[in-house]
Amino acid sequence: MKIYIHTDLEGISGVDSIEMINRDDPRHMFARERLMADTNAAIAGAFDGGATEVWVADKHGGANSFIHELLDKRAKVDPPIRGRRWTGGLDETFDATMIIGAHAMAGTLNAFLDHTQSSLSCFNYYVNGRKMGEMAQWAIMCAHFGVPLIMVSGDEAACAEARAFFNPIETAAVKVASGRNKAISYDLKEAEKRIREAAARAISLIGKAKPFKPILPMEIIEEYTRADYCDAAYERTGAERLDARTLRKISNSYLDIFIW
Repeated sequence: MKIYIHTDLEGISGVDSIEMINRDDPRHMFARERLMADTNAAIAGAFDGGATEVWVADKHGGANSFIHELLDKRAKVDPPIRGRRWTGGLDETFDATMIIGAHAMAGTLNAFLDHTQSSLSCFNYYVNGRKMGEMAQWAIMCAHFGVPLIMVSGDEAACAEARAFFNPIETAAVKVASGRNKAISYDLKEAEKRIREAAARAISLIGKAKPFKPILPMEIIEEYTRADYCDAAYERTGAERLDARTLRKISNSYLDIFIW
């Protein structure tokens, strides 16, 4: 069984303040170390559950958050591929995917660093009328290859979002938000244990969990926080303009889920 692990930084254990996401912050290195700890827990869990091959990908920001010497050597790193920023080397040979370090979608109450792509410019994102975030976007892209999402770790709000969108799925909550920009972290060893156990259990969902496939063609709508952000996106993409802050496009491909 071949597993693809997508990682982000906001939902990682021990990352409890917005400042830690900033590369200039003195605690940023600790955040990166925790990213590797959570990722290694998921890798170990996947192998515990029966996986035979595990790939991991650094999907936070510019994909420069991994500390490669700390990564479990059994895993293969999927480097960014030009023109395939998110999917990278993902293809039909994978049996399932997991997300480690997930965050909730923009506008989620009691969620740590909730956002959808850009916390500055994106207000809401919809597919076929349903508000979605990055977890659903990743799952939709994976659906192009017939790959289901089977496990998510992150804060309590991210895990609740995962359960609302995907069934069956395993989740591992590693902290709870205290306002948007702060969180209360759970014990770090307990967080790693939760991730490892959830990843191991998730392997048993292969064959039961289905790819997340919205009806095609998809109607994709993005609402921006300000008209000038919408102006720039409109000029760049040529998507249909609905009003001062909203763009719309129709897509027949699960890979084409962004208005970029």
